[in-house]
Amino acid sequence: MTDAESLLFQPLTLPNGSVIPNRICKAAMEENLAVQPGQSPGEKLFKLYRQWADGGTGLILSGNVMVDPSALTGPGGVVLQKDTDLAPFRKWAEIGKSGGGQFWLQISHPGRQLYKSLGETAVSPSGVELNLGKFSSLFAPVRALEPDEITAIITRFADTAELAEEAGFDGVQIHGAHGYLISQFLSPLTNHRDDQWGGSLENRARFLIETVDAVRARVKPSFGVSIKLNSADFQRGGFAFEDARQVVEWLNGKGLDFVELSGGSYESPAMQGNPQEGSTGKREAFFIDFARDIAKVASMPIMVTGGITNLDVAEAALAHDEQGFGVEILGIARALAADPDLPKHWRVQQNANVTLPEANWSNASLKGLATMALTKAQLERMAKGKTPGDGGSPFMALMADQYRAAKRAKNYRKWRASS
Repeated sequence: MTDAESLLFQPLTLPNGSVIPNRICKAAMEENLAVQPGQSPGEKLFKLYRQWADGGTGLILSGNVMVDPSALTGPGGVVLQKDTDLAPFRKWAEIGKSGGGQFWLQISHPGRQLYKSLGETAVSPSGVELNLGKFSSLFAPVRALEPDEITAIITRFADTAELAEEAGFDGVQIHGAHGYLISQFLSPLTNHRDDQWGGSLENRARFLIETVDAVRARVKPSFGVSIKLNSADFQRGGFAFEDARQVVEWLNGKGLDFVELSGGSYESPAMQGNPQEGSTGKREAFFIDFARDIAKVASMPIMVTGGITNLDVAEAALAHDEQGFGVEILGIARALAADPDLPKHWRVQQNANVTLPEANWSNASLKGLATMALTKAQLERMAKGKTPGDGGSPFMALMADQYRAAKRAKNYRKWRASS
């Protein structure tokens, strides 16, 4: 299929009126490359994102940008809150947009998925601890949020979105997937509340809906707002496909520019192709079937992320049915860590099947950690201006990642103590 015929390289006008030049989105990945102290973007992130901007990606999503300095998904995470110096964020935004695509911040709160090494107490809808077997001890103790704390976190999401707009980003994506705080409110496995924030799906979705409303009220209509949502938790008794479809229907009319569909959590890392429940086996683009179904009830464009490494699969994923329903944007993460110039290569039919580094270990949780470490090793190289490489040995990548994380956690604790 030629570039002229390919929907993959056609522009898309979003509901806010802005245009992304092609349908390839660099989906969010956990970089942990913030400058310390201060947890702000710096030269490493600038070099990393310049490679993606130069590579021809139509839409770039940042890794997690945290709305609360006490709640990071990793010790090198970026924090954007009131009184933050916006100068490095302005530079980051300029670099991310320098290739002609859009650059959005993914804004997030981890809830209970907080590492113990950070020295903080995790919060969640209910005090349900993570169950990762012998790895559970890596995570912080968890307590249930008080009602006033819930509303304060919603305000934090709105604060961060407003600052992102001021810094020059094109939009924000609210992270409501992968077992983070919003996902914890949505799932009956982690939300046992009996007040307005728990119980029925409508109540469990209240935190998400009010967060979207608060963010949209703070920014201009031309500023992009998106949500990343689990298609399912892939755990028995958790947030299910039918729940996600209903939540998307409730999000219609809320001013969203697209909804990204993914799935899983730390306990069931379906986003890496390893769902523990409801699995149909590892395959590329494993959320696309559901995305096509949910597009039929969504008033906003649908983006799907998960396992896309092959050009033919990417082209097929964007195919619409006879009624015109289908996926509009493809989120690609690890393949863009392996080849930041992938959009340019795919335009000319090069690197049509990207090889990703894998940790072929039997323990699902350990395999997930090692797989992430291999990708982080590639990001670390890119952040130094080098080519990504293959990530090296899974064991060595995991050890190096743990070493870096420990060092960054120590610096984070010092920063928290001083501030």
